[in-house]
Amino acid sequence: MEQEKVILVGVETEETWKNFGESMQELKGLTKTAKGEVCFSLIQKRPQVDRQTIIGKGKLTELKNLVASYEADLVIFNHELTPRQSQTIADFIEVPVIDRVQLILDIFALRARSKEGKLQVELAQLEYLLPRLVGQGKYLSRLGGGIGTRGPGETKLETDRRHIRNKITAIKRELKEVAAHRERTRQRRKNSRFQIGLIGYTNAGKSTIMNVLTAAKTYEQDELFATLDPLTKRFKLPEGFEVTLTDTVGFIQDLPTQLIDAFHSTLEESREMDLLLHVVDASSPDRSQQEQTVLALMKELDFDKTPILTVYNKADKIDTAHFVPTLFPNVLISAKSSRSKEELTAAIRLQLMENLEPYTVYLAQNEGKLLAQLKSDTLLVHEEFLPASENYLVKGFALPETAIIRRMEDELDK
Repeated sequence: MEQEKVILVGVETEETWKNFGESMQELKGLTKTAKGEVCFSLIQKRPQVDRQTIIGKGKLTELKNLVASYEADLVIFNHELTPRQSQTIADFIEVPVIDRVQLILDIFALRARSKEGKLQVELAQLEYLLPRLVGQGKYLSRLGGGIGTRGPGETKLETDRRHIRNKITAIKRELKEVAAHRERTRQRRKNSRFQIGLIGYTNAGKSTIMNVLTAAKTYEQDELFATLDPLTKRFKLPEGFEVTLTDTVGFIQDLPTQLIDAFHSTLEESREMDLLLHVVDASSPDRSQQEQTVLALMKELDFDKTPILTVYNKADKIDTAHFVPTLFPNVLISAKSSRSKEELTAAIRLQLMENLEPYTVYLAQNEGKLLAQLKSDTLLVHEEFLPASENYLVKGFALPETAIIRRMEDELDK
């Protein structure tokens, strides 16, 4: 499909001036990811947005002329539009109008791979579009499946509300079943494996780091929201300790609340983690803002109790001598460098030692099977044969409540 020509519209107000530049840049990136070509960005400064048309009558006429001269197919507003605003603007400029939320939903529809991912996208799209059906018919049909109408919901949008409400109920029911299945899988995995989750701003390099550590071959692209479905792989430390690594959807400034709700179980996966790797693009001019966005969302989702290691990525794009980290503990790496795996593994190992329970036990000579198990199920750091007692002295770190910790406690009680 050939690229659609898009005009972006943003209003810088007293409330939004701080992050306005970054937000518009992000909207451009989102449009590119959705396979649109930005031909013009219309920006207006005003104390607050116009209640009826966001940009006011004069600017709206200017927008209509721009649409005609650039032969634009679509206008995207960097604000959430009410159904009425959306309809008023579209009627006046005579091309389809969508907002930032619809654009993000559209990209999610393009990216979702798993059954759960697709269901969640469809649910979010239907819930968002339900109040926006009035008057949208002619524009939706003219779009012909372009930006803002992609995904499973597109053919249903012009049918009646009752049909859509029934569909929403059915999807919620199906999602509950999928979530229950995921919970069972997670509980099985939880029994013995230490779980590490990758989180961070979209496009910070989470999938690249996943590939560095596990050779997972995940989709790795310089695009916003390249990963949507949580992917879990095993990662083995040099000592033999096997942990699981889960890559999650990227966070973004002003992540639409519909998406936080719809992707709850995707993000839920991260809540069960024993350690989170917060991947930050060290080269981003908006690094501080991106860090704050992720930390605020994590607080909202109750992740802030989990230990976090900040991974400053893309060190190859900055002057490392003058780099000042803002979050601790941290490690600075370039996922493209051959030393990155070694440096990151060492930093993870240090975090494991701080967050796991230390143990010291003596194993008899005939307990070779248990020794092998300790190598894969715990971080074993010292193993020594004592000829005098014909025992092995073994030291390491393990999750609390595991058999080896209980055994050590029993030995101490004797």
